[in-house]
Amino acid sequence: MKNANPVSRGAILAAIIGLGLAAAGCGASKPAADAPPKSVFDHFTIAVGGMPASLQFAILPAEQERGLMQRPDLGHDEGMLFISPRPQQQSFWMHNTPEALDIGYLTPDGAIAEIYALLPLDERTVLSHSHQLQFALEMPAGWFAAHGIHPGSKIDLAAVTAAVKARGFDPVKFHLQ
Repeated sequence: MKNANPVSRGAILAAIIGLGLAAAGCGASKPAADAPPKSVFDHFTIAVGGMPASLQFAILPAEQERGLMQRPDLGHDEGMLFISPRPQQQSFWMHNTPEALDIGYLTPDGAIAEIYALLPLDERTVLSHSHQLQFALEMPAGWFAAHGIHPGSKIDLAAVTAAVKARGFDPVKFHLQ
């Protein structure tokens, strides 16, 4: 028996082929992969006392141990933010660090509590007075003073939180929301 409507038969065949191709195409396309997390070498613009700074984030112990060692080329507004998982006393030294730096120790709410000068290659530790500090910010020598940043000035914690997420870490583990 012949089909009474050859056009319908062609339309059905075309629809079946079209659906098959569409289904095959759906299986072939993969969802866009998330961008890989940023690393310690990436810079994030973070306001410190209202002034923009280009900061690297030292989060892992190995990153914190290395810090800015052997970096003779730190830009004027570049620095490194060290993040502790909980408030504690901070202690830094300048082993293998050829450029003079200043360090600001910050409270969990992002307020600078203490600022100290760090001398090139000086292996004496610079210990904070407070035991309630969660962040340390190393910047080129004189940066804090040149920008009028002093104890009480704050870092933009919302931007810090976003950068921690971009690094692939859970901000809650650092008491950041």
